[in-house]
Amino acid sequence: MRPGPALPADPHPDGTTVLGASDVARALTRIAHEIVERAKGADDVVLLGIPTRGVTLAHRLAERLSAIEPAFDAAASTGELDVTMYRDDLRRQPTRAVGVTRLPRAGIEGRTVVLVDDVLYSGRTIRAALDAIGDLGRPRAVRLACLVDRGHRELPIRPDFVGKNLPTSTSERVRVLLSEVDGVEDAVVISGREDTEGDAR
Repeated sequence: MRPGPALPADPHPDGTTVLGASDVARALTRIAHEIVERAKGADDVVLLGIPTRGVTLAHRLAERLSAIEPAFDAAASTGELDVTMYRDDLRRQPTRAVGVTRLPRAGIEGRTVVLVDDVLYSGRTIRAALDAIGDLGRPRAVRLACLVDRGHRELPIRPDFVGKNLPTSTSERVRVLLSEVDGVEDAVVISGREDTEGDAR
């Protein structure tokens, strides 16, 4: 019997891929359409990515908004928001490096700010982001877009736009891989599931 073609090696042998590159692309396209629908256009929308991967996702969303609303200026309406100094765990992690906040040319005053992050977990990063925005201006509204919502919230925060709701246990790890940051094909990978087998919690 002639052997069949060799199967490609698992690109993520230490985890299970729950979203591939095409899934990520479709999720971002859907989120972009939802942002435009919710804001009744994109004229006053500002995208602020939370480092690291939230910044990349914000730029990708900006490209999609430009395709939907040609008048939307992606470069003038996209920035990044460092929340390091607003985190509530600095005393436990005092060596955390401070990043850079870059507001878009359009500013945030009176505009609809969409915070963009890769994974929403406890909600503490978003709480820090809201505090940071409060020191930078007064937007008309603040929305939250994330690629993955894995649950386990510790604060009353939920996304307005989400690519994938992914129920997880606290022992599992969710990684978002993006080509611009990680040098590999886009993916969302979950690992640690074998640790929870038989867990009845």
